[in-house]
Parts: sequence; C-alpha cells; structure tokens
Amino acid sequence: MVSADRLFAFAAVSFLLIVVPGPSVLFVIGRALAQGRRAALTTVVGNTLGAYLLVVAVALGVGSVVERSVLVFTALKLAGAAYLVYLGIRAWRQRGALRAAFTGDQPARGGLRTLWEGFAVGVANPKTIVFFAAVLPQFVDRAQGHVMVQMLLLGLVFNVLALACDSLWGLAASTGRDWFARSPRRLSLVGGAGGLTMIGLGVGVAATGREG
Repeated sequence: MVSADRLFAFAAVSFLLIVVPGPSVLFVIGRALAQGRRAALTTVVGNTLGAYLLVVAVALGVGSVVERSVLVFTALKLAGAAYLVYLGIRAWRQRGALRAAFTGDQPARGGLRTLWEGFAVGVANPKTIVFFAAVLPQFVDRAQGHVMVQMLLLGLVFNVLALACDSLWGLAASTGRDWFARSPRRLSLVGGAGGLTMIGLGVGVAATGREG
C-alpha cells in the first residue's frame, strides 16, 4: 500500500492545488452568492463525485498505461506541467475574473439539477484532469503492488481535501458576500496569488522524476 511519506506528500501537493481558485471553486462561489449555502454545498458534493470519477478512470485505464510506459509518463507529465503553468499565467492575467461571481442573478434550481451541474463541472475540470493523469501516478509505490488500489486511495485523499476546502469556499461566499462586495479588489488578490501558486506547481511537476 501507499507509505505514510508518499501519502502525506500527495496530500500536501493536493492541498496546494485545491486551495487555488479554479473552475470548480468559481462555480461554487457563484452558486453560493446566487442561491445560498445549500446550493453551494450541493454543488460541492457534485464536484467531488465528478472528480472521483476521473480518479476511477485513471486507475482503470490511463494509470495502467502510464505505469508501463516511461514515454507516456514523461509526455503526460510535461503536458500536465505546461498546462498548469498556462492556467497559472491565465489566472494571473485575468485575476479580476472572480468578481464576476458576485454579479450572478440566477433563478433557483432543484437539488438534483444543482448536484448534476456540480458533477459536470467536476468531471470536466481541466485542472483536475491534468493533476490526476500526470501527478497522481508519481506517488504510487509500484514496488508494493496493488497500483489501482493505491490510485483509488490517493484519489480519495484528494477528494476529501477538495470536499472540505470547496465547502469552506461556499460557506464563506454565502455568509461573507457583503464583506467581499465592499472591496472586490480582494478577489483580484486571491486570483493573482492562485495564479502564481499554480505556475510554481507546474514547474515542480516538470522537475519531478519518476520513482519505482
């Protein structure tokens, strides 16, 4: 199984990625501001289910291909690193975009529809796709065997962290909308810091070698 060192290292890298506001977080914030706390938390659950479906897909398919081929692993790693850097640069250049979440004026939706929309955002989140395909396999201890089980466990760790962090974003947005509205520049600072963090993560992924 996954060693404690690898598990904690993966959790740290996951947390670094999760706290950066991305498509899922922006969607949760917008839903919280437009429809309130319940809709935000339902969206978070949908996002988490969608993200874990990606974990299962990697564990059953892409993960095994990556495990057998150094070339595929390297290509995925470099592509993922490049895309993370691209997302970071875009987040920095468009760091004022989070303000748009506070202008939403959407009609109320049913719980199932809200859950489904959150699921769709989670399963289509490019940041998460890249992370699971290019980063997650690096933390698997192939010498221990049970590669698929290790990937599912690591993916569960990621999604538990995502569930907690995204829920906090939703709760903060639903209860602190007045505070944000008084100074929209605060959102720009969040977006800019997130962009720089994502660039650093992309560079780190590119520099990480393959073990095992």
